[in-house]
Amino acid sequence: MSGRLEWIMEKLNGGLVRAFLIVVGLFWLVPTVGLLISSLRSPEDMSADGWWKVFSEPSQLTFDSYQKLLENGDITSSLVNTALITVPATVLVVVIGALAGYAFAWMEFPGRDWWFLGVVGLLVVPVQVALIPIAELFGKIGLFGNILGVILFHVGFGLPFAVFLLRNFFAEIPRELLEAARLDGAGELRLFARVVMPLGGPAIASLGIFQFLWVWNDMLVALVFTNADSQPITVALQTQVRQFGNNIDVLAPGAFISMVIPLAVFFAFQRQFVSGVMAGAVK
Repeated sequence: MSGRLEWIMEKLNGGLVRAFLIVVGLFWLVPTVGLLISSLRSPEDMSADGWWKVFSEPSQLTFDSYQKLLENGDITSSLVNTALITVPATVLVVVIGALAGYAFAWMEFPGRDWWFLGVVGLLVVPVQVALIPIAELFGKIGLFGNILGVILFHVGFGLPFAVFLLRNFFAEIPRELLEAARLDGAGELRLFARVVMPLGGPAIASLGIFQFLWVWNDMLVALVFTNADSQPITVALQTQVRQFGNNIDVLAPGAFISMVIPLAVFFAFQRQFVSGVMAGAVK
């Protein structure tokens, strides 16, 4: 009897946990849903009442705001700039971080541990401290105000965390597996590409998601290092607020597009993200 009671309580507890998580997830999605509905309403309707009014008057939904967004050259060009900044900054951090992480984990070279301590020490350097010195440096070498300068800044500040994360993950790979590959004639580059990279897929995916979200949503670095021709979507939306104030018919769809793309990336790679996060906790 007691065993059956414990089984019933276990099922109830599991159902309550799932129900609680579903409720939390729905609350988490409320701002996204509200922004989506707002972007599909006219400025007059948005100023008259809240976005939930659309459930009683679905005729308010329209794509006019998205049409105006596509006609706004500042917003469309800023979306392109955001992609041109985010994709290279993410790819470079993942590739360089993976190579350096493998080197620190499995290759012997003079001062390896001290170099790794130096990389770990860079994790505590705040971005704000480096903005002015690097801006002056980029101004002297002609990188200030263009996309390449923003990419290099994000790569420089993303690499310490990338090296730290991937080095710790790669160090958990069994030594016997690497030695067997070396006995079969695999060099370091082939060993890295054929053995380490496939095994490190979850950690690499987690790093890519972190870096992509950080660069895509960044505003501080872009606000300092870009100009009107190279600004990403975050700065472009802020500029729209400053110049036009109530330009909600452009701001709402622009903000939704800016938010939904990183959300789509996260949900597309959520399995790899969870595997990469849990890999560091379970040996």
